[in-house]
Formats: sequence, C-alpha cells, structure tokens
Amino acid sequence: MFFIVNVIGILVFLGVGILFSKRRKHIYWRAIGSLIILNLVVAWFLTSFPIGRECVKAAAAGFVWLVDVAYKGIEFAFPDWVHVKQMNFFTSALLPILLVVPMFDILTYIGVLPFIIKWIGKALAFITREPKFESFFAIEMMFLGNTEALAVSSLQLKQMKADRCLTIAMMSMSCITAAMVGIYTKMMPPEYILTAIPLNVINALIVTGLLHPVDVSEEEDTVATVGEGGNERQPFFSFLGNSILGAGKLVLIICANVIAFVALAALIDKLLVLLHPMLTLENILGVIMFPFAWLMGLDVSEAFKMSQYMGLKLVTNEFVVMLDVGPNIADYTAHFQAVMTVFVTSFANFSTLGMIIGAFKGLVDDNKNDLISRNVGYMLLSGILVSLMSAGICGLFIW
Repeated sequence: MFFIVNVIGILVFLGVGILFSKRRKHIYWRAIGSLIILNLVVAWFLTSFPIGRECVKAAAAGFVWLVDVAYKGIEFAFPDWVHVKQMNFFTSALLPILLVVPMFDILTYIGVLPFIIKWIGKALAFITREPKFESFFAIEMMFLGNTEALAVSSLQLKQMKADRCLTIAMMSMSCITAAMVGIYTKMMPPEYILTAIPLNVINALIVTGLLHPVDVSEEEDTVATVGEGGNERQPFFSFLGNSILGAGKLVLIICANVIAFVALAALIDKLLVLLHPMLTLENILGVIMFPFAWLMGLDVSEAFKMSQYMGLKLVTNEFVVMLDVGPNIADYTAHFQAVMTVFVTSFANFSTLGMIIGAFKGLVDDNKNDLISRNVGYMLLSGILVSLMSAGICGLFIW
C-alpha cells in the first residue's frame, strides 16, 4: 500500500508542476518523459549498485579537491577561518568562489570551457532534449554548486535572453555544493546523500521544464566565447584582474542578500509569534507540507515528523535539520531514512533565494534581474518540487 501511495505521490508532484506551469501548452512532453525514465534508471542504479555511488563520489571528490585548494588562499589571508571544527557559511560556501570563478574564466578565455560545454552539452541535450547550455549547467551545478556554477557562467548568462536566465535561476534552487558532500555524509546516511546529487540535477530539468518551459531556437542554442559579438578581446592579465574583481563583488553581494533574507524571515517569525506562540513560519510550512510527506509512502506518525523537518529546513537550512535528526536517524525505517536524507540534501530554502538573487544581481542587467525577482515564488516552488521528486523517486527503491 505504501509503495502505491509513493507512486501516486510522484504523480501528484508532477501534477503540481503542471498546475502551476507558466506555459502549459509549451511543455515538451517528450523531454519530460525521457528525463523521468532517466531519473528512475539513475535512482535504481545508485540505490542498488555500490559502483554507481562510487562513480558519483569520485567525481565529487575532484571538486572537493578544488575547493581544498581554494582554502589555501583563504588560509593565507584568514588562518583562523579554515581547518576548524565547523567552518562558517562565508568561508565554506562563498570564499572558494574567488578561486573557482577566475579558474573557469581562464578556461573560457583560452576556449577550453566553451568547447567542453558545446560537445558535452550536445550529448546531454540528445539525452535530455534540453538546450545545450541548460543541460551542461545542470551537470556543472551538480559538482560546483549553485552559486559557483552561476558565477562561472557569467558570460553565457549575459548573452542569454531573460526567460532562459529565469530557468537557470529556478534550477539553481535545488543542488548542493560538492565541497559540502563530505560534511553531509558524516551527519546522514552517505549512500542517500550521494544518490540525491544526480537526482536533484535531473529533477531540476524536469521541474523547470514543467513550470517554465522556454522555446530555444537553434540560433539561440549557442555557447558564449570571449571576444565574440564584436567585443575586443582583452589582454589576458586585464581579463584575469576583472574576473577576480568580479568574483569579489559577487561574494559580497551574495553574502548581503543571504543576511537580509534570513533576517527578514526571522522578523516575520517574531511578528507571527506575537499573534500566537505556535504561529511560526516553520510550523505553518510543516502543516502545509504534511500531505506531501504522507505521499512519499510514510505512515501518519512518520509523515508528521517528516513535515516538521521539511518546514524547519525551508525556514533555516539543511544543516539545522541534519544536526537534529542525524544522531537518531538509525531509529527510523529504511524508507524514512532514504526520503528524509534525500529531501534535506538540497539548498531549497529562503536563504538560497537570497544567494541566487544576489548572484544574478552581480552578473546580469536590470531587465533580467527584475524578471527573476518577480518570480521568487516560482523559484522556491521549483526547489521544493525538486526535493520532493528526488525523495519520492529514491523512496521507490528503499523499503
């Protein structure tokens, strides 16, 4: 019975995406069908065969190594900020951008990254039926994380139309940063953490394909390169200096937006508590999420517990939930462990809204920023649906 409820739940999650679609008539059903089949195959492979998880783990380890290299520069400037028991958000998530962005900009400058995006994007686009850049961005985001992937894609984002930028913003609400994988696996069952990473990527393509389908012509489906469009190619060190300066500005903009969004959420909580002690954003969202938790094949008591953690995660972040549930997660059923772990392994929360909006503020023009800011609700809905889809699909194979 619970398996059937789980299957119905996935259909309901897809139905919500269709119901709230901005362009229902433009949904490319062939692409959605292909991605759902791919999703099921990947979930089955990762949950049933250890080699699948080892492949994801090995790939993620390469990007963790890259972030560790970034910490060398951070350590030189701020020796007390790294190699501590728990690094703060600014050090772990934002400062590595100062290495990652210039490195990928150099690869763009010499033509390596556009070449990779073009050909890997073509291969992925053949499988996913999505445009080349969106397909590549999904993979890029799986390993680099959302803000880092946005930062290294600045040239492409500047040349894309606003609608496609909104699609990228919605996709960015779901994935985690590879640098955090090691920390997560110490707090929650590692096999489900590693399963969540590729599932989030595929589901980001599915959900945005339902909520905000965009028609991209063959002429638009191009890969940006330095010096095109009549712009003069800068000398290398001038280009590198601008890249580093841009990365620094981006870090500050993202940080400011995160602080503001989290503080505003806390202010709303304080005001709600004045009306009633139990009236908080966490509790309100927990009540709203209860039916969706039950639809993942959980009994009523587990669904109630799950919905509370969902509300907590949306208002705070995944770390808070992992610290709370992690020490006792072995006491729950295998199915609960799977869906809980996969659901919280994402950045879908209010603070991520601040990160994404902040990133775009530092990367694109006001026209694109205004469109993204008008669709904050769709961005949050996208992140939640991706988490629900990933958890529900993983849950099909774990009982």
